[in-house]
Amino acid sequence: MWSFFSRDPTKDFPFEVGDPVRGLEDRSVWSLHKGKKRGTQDEVSIFLFDVQKNSETLFDIAKAALKKLKTMRHPSLLHYLDSCETEKCLYVATEYVEPLVTHIEDMKLEGQQKELFLAWGIFQITRALSFLNNDGNMKHNNVCLYSVFVTLAGEWKLGGFEFLTAQSQDSSNPLPIKILPALEIYDPPEKKDTSKLKAVTKCSTDMWGLGCLIWEAFNGPLKNQPALKTVDHIPKQLCTLYCELVSANPASRPNPADIIARCRKLGGYFKNDLIDSMLFLEEIQIKDKVEKGKYFSTLTGYLDNFPEAVCVHKILPQLLTAFHYGDAGSAVLPPMFKLGKLLDESDYQKQIVPCVVKLFASNDRTTRSRLLQQLDQFIMHLQNATVNDQIFPQVVNGFLDTNPIIREQTVKSIVHLASKLNYNNLNVEVLKHFARLQSKDDQGGIRTNTTVCLGKIAAHLHPQIRQKVLVSAFVRATRDPFPPARQAGVLALAATQQYFLLVEVANRVLPALCPLTADPEKQVRDAAFRTIKGFLGKLEKVSEDPSLKEGMEADVHTATPSLSNAAATWAGWAVTAVTAKFYRSHSDTSRVQHSTKSALSKPGSLEQPSSSSMSTTTSSVTSMTSLEHSESVSDYDPEHWDMAAWGEIDSSAGTGASVKSPPSSGSAQATPALAALCEDEWDNDEWGTLQEQPSAEAELVSPSETWNNSQWLEGPQALNNANATYVRPRAPAPAPAAARTAPLTAHHQNSNDSLAGWEDTEFEPIEENADENNAFKMDEMRRKREERKVQRQREMEARRNARGQGPMKLGTKISAPPF
Repeated sequence: MWSFFSRDPTKDFPFEVGDPVRGLEDRSVWSLHKGKKRGTQDEVSIFLFDVQKNSETLFDIAKAALKKLKTMRHPSLLHYLDSCETEKCLYVATEYVEPLVTHIEDMKLEGQQKELFLAWGIFQITRALSFLNNDGNMKHNNVCLYSVFVTLAGEWKLGGFEFLTAQSQDSSNPLPIKILPALEIYDPPEKKDTSKLKAVTKCSTDMWGLGCLIWEAFNGPLKNQPALKTVDHIPKQLCTLYCELVSANPASRPNPADIIARCRKLGGYFKNDLIDSMLFLEEIQIKDKVEKGKYFSTLTGYLDNFPEAVCVHKILPQLLTAFHYGDAGSAVLPPMFKLGKLLDESDYQKQIVPCVVKLFASNDRTTRSRLLQQLDQFIMHLQNATVNDQIFPQVVNGFLDTNPIIREQTVKSIVHLASKLNYNNLNVEVLKHFARLQSKDDQGGIRTNTTVCLGKIAAHLHPQIRQKVLVSAFVRATRDPFPPARQAGVLALAATQQYFLLVEVANRVLPALCPLTADPEKQVRDAAFRTIKGFLGKLEKVSEDPSLKEGMEADVHTATPSLSNAAATWAGWAVTAVTAKFYRSHSDTSRVQHSTKSALSKPGSLEQPSSSSMSTTTSSVTSMTSLEHSESVSDYDPEHWDMAAWGEIDSSAGTGASVKSPPSSGSAQATPALAALCEDEWDNDEWGTLQEQPSAEAELVSPSETWNNSQWLEGPQALNNANATYVRPRAPAPAPAAARTAPLTAHHQNSNDSLAGWEDTEFEPIEENADENNAFKMDEMRRKREERKVQRQREMEARRNARGQGPMKLGTKISAPPF
């Protein structure tokens, strides 16, 4: 009667029993099932013993094994969670594991990863046996492939305590009888030969089992004991030890503690990068900061050879723990970001993103610098809201940092952040700081990189802001006293040409480029010539076919530029010509010239470049050409960004075209901030004029003045270089403004100067409000020009006729008669 009201014990068991797991079958008294913890749904393993289907003896063995499992704790022993006993079954919940036999069968590891995995596993079981034999004074008596389990982190855990016994003082005490017949194959030889029992030691039985386990790890399940003599698949480093373990004489089998000591020596089987890393992580809390820094600096290079399960479920959690609760700091960033690539998106958001947000709030310059340098590794995992609300407010402080390296990295980081920034952050805050850096920063490299970055993020800017800013900023860059800054201005004009109205090209771009044809730097001159030819070719095509104008200006007022229009097509060869020279080191110049010779042979053509090279995203200032993808373009190093460099910006100056209003919705919505930007930031006196020069150029230290194979001009030496010291630029002696700009005098002269071979009167300006005398002079000038034009046509016709009277030469082009 009272049994009706008795409570079911399984209701208090906080785990749910799931599907069975293959592998143990007749090799254990337990059956293994998958399980989940109620509430959290965390995965666990459930060892189940069916009371009704098994004998009383086996039930006693199972209960004894459960009691021993409860009382023992060791990193290499199976971890007990909870248990429940009913009239029908006995349940034991442990950490989630799977039998080693099935794990090896399903394992996809190859080469060094497999070797390291097996070495790490055998080391763990040896360490567990040392704990039992030496510290616990016990014998396991059941070491084999079926008593070992593998966790999600790839760790081997020793289980199967059904036959575990305490050490006996009587060495002649017989070994326990294994009721399961399938396990008798693992009995040592002395069990049948009683004459050898006197030679049995406290660890000889388990060492025989360890030898069987090693053989099975490399060969599969053991079928019979004679097979132990085959050592073909066992590593040579382990052969000697293996032969000692399966020796017929129990006394010759080594102690597990001695095995660890021997194999941990240099050249031993347990001396490898994986085991060294795992042991360091286990003791990381007692390591000092210097040791941690050294470890983290070398760990990144080893991760490719480590099994993925070990990296994701063992190493990464340890790194996160060291970051949150230790003093590891930014040293964990490189390995953490590398391991983050192995996570799915949900796990990345839970584990890595909180660390990134926390690190961006750090005041440590080294941490901030490393974060900015590695931004490309994790930016794709950051949500837009996280970037705008938590990360960008911290990043923007870097624009005002006194350390030029931080300012430099902050400018570069905007290339990766631009696509995720909202309207105000990108079009107002970023451009405000860019303008100030380009005009007032004392580092030429930072001014240069600001121009580069602005060109790269142009596609993300609001069309109204973009049309207002780009030309003024790049034109100002062409007048910078720092040669790489002028190069950046030329390249940026070429790379973003699809955002310019044709009237801007004629009235503002070309007049700014022409003085650069007399630049003291040959690379600047070459770039200017080729870019000018490209712009002239564009204008010439539109002049011949006005219908092309609409296509070439299609991207000016669009937020998502198209790559199929004529403007993008034209940019192909023009940008290639400039890029190949200007973003490379001097040692690569000759090779680049040779490789681009064919591409530049027709500077005015509209040849279609490779489709793979056409891109208007922020990946590169010159990403519109295939040549840039095949030849790594060298980096600009930010030494200078300066607002006055962009000059006074007038949205309608020189264009005569109205600017479209921003849309009323989305990130490009017109706001009061836009009006403030246009009125207060871009047109005020802070910007200066296009002729205004920045402060005296500082003396730069290597490698600021050298060009490398990256896309940025590299500035002061990296902060994380332990041997590097940043030499603060030395201010030159005061000099008159004329002296500071002397090298640029030649190519900054007004284009009204007379040109050799042309009559000055041909280029005299025509005034609309001239008096009668001036009107007469203008008419006379027009008449003379017409007469000269007719005279030149007659001379050309006479020369053609003269050539036509002689014998026809091979390849001579026959000209059509003049109309």
